[in-house]
Formats: sequence, structure tokens, C-alpha cells
Amino acid sequence: MTAHTPSTEPFRDPQLPFAKRIDDLLSRLTPEEKTAFLHQFAPAVERLGVAAFRTGQEALHGVAWMGPATVFPQAVGLGATWNPELVRRVGDAVSREIRAMRAKDDRVGLNVWSPTVNLLRHPLWGRNEEGYSEDPKLTSAIATAYTHGLRGEHPTYWRTAPVLKHWLAHNNETDRSTTSSSVRPRVLHEYDLRAFRDTVEAGAVAGVMPAYNLVNGRPNHVSPYLAEHLRTWTEEELLVCSDAGAPSNLVDSEHYFDTHEEATAAALVAGVDSFTDHGTDSSQIIGRVRGALERGLLTEADLDTAVRRQLSVRFRLGEFDPSYDPHDATGEFDTPAHRALAQEAAEQAIVLLKNDGVLPLAPDTRIAVVGLLADECKLDWYSGTLIHRSTPLEGLYERFGAERVEFAEGVDRVRLKTSTGAFLHVPAAEGAAEEVRGAEGALDPALLRGRTDLPVLTTDATGTELALADWGEGVLTLRAPDGRYLSVADDGCLRASADQPGGWFVQETFRLEPHGNGHLLKHLGTGRHVCVSADGVKVADEDPEVFELVVAERGEEAVARAAAAADVVVVVAGNDPYINGRETEDRTTLRLPGQQERLLRAARAANPATVLALVAAYPYAVDPAELPAVLWTAHGGQAAGTALARVLAGDVSPAGRLPQTWYADDADLPGLLDYDVIGARQTYLYFEGTPLFPFGHGLSYASFAYGDLTARVEDEAVRVSFSVTNTGDVTADEVAQLYARAVDASVPRPRRELLDHRRVTLAPGETAELGFEVPLTAFAFWDVAQDRWRVEPGGYELLAGASSEDVRLRTTVRLDGEPTLPRAALATGLAAAGFDEQRGIAIVDRTKVSGDAVTPAGPEPGELVYHACDFGRGVSQVTVEVAGEGTVELSLDGGPALAVLSPAAPTSGPYDYVSLSASIAAAGVHDVRLKLRGPLRLAHVGFSG
Repeated sequence: MTAHTPSTEPFRDPQLPFAKRIDDLLSRLTPEEKTAFLHQFAPAVERLGVAAFRTGQEALHGVAWMGPATVFPQAVGLGATWNPELVRRVGDAVSREIRAMRAKDDRVGLNVWSPTVNLLRHPLWGRNEEGYSEDPKLTSAIATAYTHGLRGEHPTYWRTAPVLKHWLAHNNETDRSTTSSSVRPRVLHEYDLRAFRDTVEAGAVAGVMPAYNLVNGRPNHVSPYLAEHLRTWTEEELLVCSDAGAPSNLVDSEHYFDTHEEATAAALVAGVDSFTDHGTDSSQIIGRVRGALERGLLTEADLDTAVRRQLSVRFRLGEFDPSYDPHDATGEFDTPAHRALAQEAAEQAIVLLKNDGVLPLAPDTRIAVVGLLADECKLDWYSGTLIHRSTPLEGLYERFGAERVEFAEGVDRVRLKTSTGAFLHVPAAEGAAEEVRGAEGALDPALLRGRTDLPVLTTDATGTELALADWGEGVLTLRAPDGRYLSVADDGCLRASADQPGGWFVQETFRLEPHGNGHLLKHLGTGRHVCVSADGVKVADEDPEVFELVVAERGEEAVARAAAAADVVVVVAGNDPYINGRETEDRTTLRLPGQQERLLRAARAANPATVLALVAAYPYAVDPAELPAVLWTAHGGQAAGTALARVLAGDVSPAGRLPQTWYADDADLPGLLDYDVIGARQTYLYFEGTPLFPFGHGLSYASFAYGDLTARVEDEAVRVSFSVTNTGDVTADEVAQLYARAVDASVPRPRRELLDHRRVTLAPGETAELGFEVPLTAFAFWDVAQDRWRVEPGGYELLAGASSEDVRLRTTVRLDGEPTLPRAALATGLAAAGFDEQRGIAIVDRTKVSGDAVTPAGPEPGELVYHACDFGRGVSQVTVEVAGEGTVELSLDGGPALAVLSPAAPTSGPYDYVSLSASIAAAGVHDVRLKLRGPLRLAHVGFSG
């Protein structure tokens, strides 16, 4: 055998272009080796000296899952900073820690599955914490900054390779692998694609991950948009990585294909390059690819395309040029600079929603800090393990002195009495090691199991007093005096064993269910009830114990005592990121959980000087009328408590801004599965009600004056400038925001739309002159009549101010644009999904490969309107392409039906279209109205004559 001689192989020659080196390496791989590369865990090719490689390293706001790392604020908190440069520095720090951790643990990957650029369309979405904003422009600005930080600044070699999540139109956890997002063309282009497009075009993206859901009836993992849109935005090779288990879903839950061979082939041809399925076991995917090759569903050229994209990323990461890789020796981890950055980010993420003058607090203020989150530093599913930790209580102790701060958590202190008169007892865990969930790191933390080395709960005559917290909808946690939460391990036994609620399947939540004169205690993780047996307390399917809840103290009582003795009360309320809202679980309401509302009322009744600090991954509908001050911050990472205390004390003037609308009531929300932001009037772009707090809102301890607005059109852009002056007496940041509104639009356009923004630091009396160059394309909309972008001629109002509603300056510019033309109905007909208005319609897949059709969304008829259709001198026939069974009724301008078309018999399948024709008489320009009845798919309407 000939020894491996790297110097003779072109793929190892750093003087050659990457493309030639990839061609060389690809030519040396066998079909079997290429097939193996398609799984997330690509094996080594020892004969060529090629190392193993895995796609996927979670790093949404710090390195996740791999043990201790710097933890920055949640992504929605980073979005609230409105500060791309800060977020770029966060991305830079995260990528440096990834490199440093990888040097010690090769399980840490360099293909980073971050950031999430799904728009925060609906505030009940369980994964709201993962996105940046409801606005495409702000989302792409923050995501671009983060990806540039992750990528690094070297022109050739990337520090990490970011993958954007989750392509596309993904804002619901409810039935997420089977629901279809109905996305009309305008929403697709103007909203959902925009954040992805702008970020990819900025040049620091290595790929995307398709989402679990379907869009317009077709799973995202076989989406034609990957080729039609994504890959046209850049000349770089983009690596498309499937979401975990999603390839199998194509058959198992979505039933979109009959066999896994067909599904895998379709995904690969559509553009999926790396299959995340069956954990580290690649045999299933390898077998499916082999089967697809044998059946002629795939060719080796298809494998080459996918493997080439993976190799492109690996070459950019410097894998094949260790001597030239500038990032290989990176060792920055938990540095003083990273700690300072975590605090800076947490401070900049805090949003002051209301302030009647109670803030900032004087140095000698006596403070009561109360609430379920007052002494918590919560993590989420995509967090790393804390090295440093600061809770609001700890931050206030540090800033004001422990002697001036009183604490009341507000939990109910309870004991659980059994039917025999005994009480649940938590045995002492003497000598037990302290363990923090995830501290050792895991490629798949969903596989981590609960502890079984601690004693099982028993019963005795006195019992153990437990801290009961109700997180809403009756979902409880129970905590022992030593701080450990009651949890259930694989053996079904109850132990006080968890440092926090957490895990993919949370085992620390319960519900008390009324039963006779007592309650059954249901463990939500297993769905079983708690029972008491001779060998301890367990969960089981039979013989549930009936408990009496004996309350030693209500949380409101402790809160009221602390509040009454203080000058100011700070109520820290919000969510636990693992309970009632998270990946796999949407929220059901905007309201605070009942227990926390009671605590807030108790504090306010005892002391009117009550400040509400919401620490949450979501907006809440709270009534601020009787509260002198309200703040919001996302879970702020390791420095959250210090940051909050510094803002409360006035060491930092708050300048975070809301990245999404805060609605006043659940009644203001559209349906969770209604993705038509235009038709349903969603987000600040279209919402016509009065929000609780508007998009972009946030107050300061300073005041700012705006002036000198100018705008001129030149060189394919609008150049805008205005001044901002700090008229207050403290140095502070202001976030100046620039919006636009089409004055006399021919189609529904946003009430106002963010064009750009700038976060500036100003000393008292200082003025900043801000300039913006807005390309004319920013004023375009997707013209469904012409199936392209178009700038409409006319007036556009420019609005400058401190939020989407706090407009300080305005002026109007006129753009020439392109005139509005009627639809060429006679020449091209009507694409069914290219409607202007709809009611009761869902967009579905015309075929499994490409194209759209429409169908009634439910049992009631669906209606469609196509404006200004030009029939020229006249038409005498209409032809529709339909599948299924039902009727299409056509009328003009709201008049009587001119034609009713229906298949003589149901077609053989949803993709088996037939053409039906009828006589009509129409000339000139009219609105076409269609009414669809029954399970009928309509793909196209044509006219002739």
C-alpha cells in the first residue's frame, strides 16, 4: 500500500482556490463515503486524512449545551438593545469561546446553528425568546451583526459558520410538524423572506435550517424556495441542515411521502445537504440514501452537490489549513472583557416602559424586592451553564447594601398531608454532591436523565414545608428547603433533586386536581399521579394519593409585610423559560399567571410606590395605570441582576426599546396559525388598535429633542438627516427611529415601516446629526399583478421619532416609481394564489415539487378577489385548473355569478388537475371575484375569446 502523502494532494494545497481543492477532494471520495457525509455526524475518511465532522453547535446567546460558558441575554433581549454593533461584539465573544472550548473538547462544533431570524409575528409563540423582533428590518440588522461576529473578520477563514434558523414562516409550536402556514405572495416577499434575504446578502451566513412546519401545504424540508430564492442571494455555497428528526417527519407525521427513500431523495434534491436524524446513528439515513440511489430517485451528482456544500464550509473554517487558520489558537474564554460585555448587553436590553418619577432610586432608598423571579437567574433550553450568576436580589444587595434591601419570594409555604394523616417528607441528602443540570455538556441534552443518587421522598408525622409556585394554568413547582425542586427520575420515584426546572421533558412540574375533599397531585412530565407506597413516594397509574394542602403562609402575606416596611417595592415577575411557553409549547394568554398578579396587587395595596420589573421572554398584558414605573427585560444572562440594579439606581439610563408590539388584551391577537399579517392586520406594520406599548417604545432618564429634518431624492436613494439633542441632565442613549408610509397607496401598505435606526450616546446638551441613506427599493412592495417588486409613484411620508408611535418630525418626498397597471388577465390569466384579498382561503401545494394552489380553509366557502383585471376588448370563455371536488363561481365587481364550474366527478387525487371551461362575456377592467366551495384546489384561471 502507498502511504498517505498530504503534500501531493491538491486539496491540501493552500495556494489553490477553495473551489479547485473541493473538486479534488470530492473526486477522491467514494460513493459510500459521500453518502456517509450526508448525516449530521459525518465520519472520518482515514485513508485521506479527513477528520470527522458534525453540523450543529447551538450558540443563540452564548455557547449552549457544552457546559459552562458566558451567558448573554436571550435573543429577544439582544433585539431590544437595537444596537447592531453591540450584538456583533457578542457574536464575536461567543465565537471565540467556541474556539477555546473546542480546543479542549472536540465535541464542540464550529458549524453554529444560530441566529434565529423567525419574525416575532405572534407574542404567544412559545419560542418568542429565540427571535429578535417582529420587524424584518430590525431582525436582519441584529442577525447580520451577530453572524458577522460569529464569522470573524478574516477575509478567508471563518471563526465559526453560522446557520440561520428556521426557514420559513415558523411561529407556532402547536402541531408544528403538521401545520401549514398559509403565506400569500406579498407576505412571503415583504415579510417572511426579507429577514433571511437581507442577512444572507450581508455575507456572513454559511447556511440555513428549514423549519418543522409546512408552508402553503408543502414541508419546508422540500421547499422549492431554497433554490428559487435562498441560493440566488449569494455566490457562496450555502449548507442547508435539516432540523432534528424532520427528515423522518416527512413520512411519519406529515405523511407527505409514502417511503423514507422518496422523502430523503426529495429533500436532497430540494436542497437539504445535511440530515439531522436519529441522533448519532447515521445508519438510517445512509440506508435511505442507498435505497434512493438503487431506485433511481437520486444520482451520484446529487450527492456531489450536497457534499460540495458541506466541504465548502469546512474549508472556510480552516480545517484543511491548520497552519494558516488564524482562529486555531483562540483561547479567550470567560475573560474579564466577556464578563463586562455580558453586563453591558444586559444593561442595554432593559426597557423602561413607564416612569412617573419614582426612578431612579435614591442611594438611601429602603427597597423591598419581591416576586417569584426576585432571586432567580433563569436559563432556557439554548443557554449554556452559568459560570457567574447575578439575580435581582443579589444585584440590589451589591448596589444598595443588604441592610437596605428586604426580600420576599412570594411562594406559598405548604405541606402535603396524606389520607392517613402523615405528611410528605424530604429526607436529608447528606453527603450528596451538588450537581447543575448540563454542567458536563451533552451533544443532545434531551437525553440527560434525572438524579437517582438522592433519597426518595417518604412520609412522617410532621413532613417538610415546601415552596409552592404556580406558573399559570395550575402548573406548579414544589421546592424543598435546601433549594432543590421535586422531580421524577426514570425509576418513577419522587426526589428533591433538581437545581431548576428544565430539560426537554420537564420533570419538575405538577398540578393539583380537586378530588373529593382533597387533591390528587399529577406529575405533568409522566402524566401520572403521585402515590405513597411502602418503599417511598412515586408516580404510578394506580392508587393515587389524595392530599390535603396545608398552607402555612400565603405568598401575598410575606410580600405585603416586606412592602409595607419599604420606601419602594420592586416586584420581579415574569416567566420560567421551561414552563408554559417554550419550544414545543405555545402560550395561551398574555396575562401574568394568577399567583403573580396576586403578589403584584398585594405589594401595591401595601405600598403605592411599587415598581414592576418584568423579567420575561414574552410581552405581557398588564395594567400599568396604578403603577408608578414598569420595566421589561428578557432573561438577561449571567449579569441580569447587576444590570437591573444599576438601571434602577440610575447608574445607567435605560435605552432598550421594544422589539415587538405589546398588545393590551388577548382579544387584540389574531389566530396563532393566521400568517397573513396584511389581511389579519398583524404587528405594528398593520395593527389598527391601540397597543399597550408600541413597537420601538422605551423611556429614558433623560429627554431628547428632534429637529432639522431634511430629505432629498438622488442617486437611487432618499437621503434623510435630522438632529437629536439631549435636553436632560444625565448622559444617556437615545434610539432614533426612521419610518415611512406610502401616502396614497393602491394596495394595503403598512401604517408605518421601519427604514433605519441609530442608537447614540449623548451627554447633557450634546447634539448628534444623524444621516440615513435609504435605497429606493426600501419603498417597494410585491406587486402580485406583475409578480415582482415595484415602487409605486407618489408621496411617501418620512417619520422620525422615538418609537413607531412617538413621531417627532415628519416630511413627505415624492418618488417617480412605476405606474400601477391592471392585471393582464387576457394575456396571462390569474395565478390562483396571487389574489389581492381573501376570506376563508388556504394556500396549498399545486404539486409536491413546486407551485401554489388555493382551497377553502374550512367547510365554509372561500372567497378571492383579484383587482383591476384587464379583459381588453372582450373575452368569451373562462378556464379553470382544478383538482378534487367542488365548485368555482366567478363574478365581476360584486355582480351576479357569470359562471359556475365543477368537475363532473372528483379527480383521482389532490395533484390531478383538470381544466374546466365556461362561457362568459366581459370586456375592459374589472375586479374578479371567485367563490370556492368544497374540497377543491384551484391553481389557475385563464380567459380567452
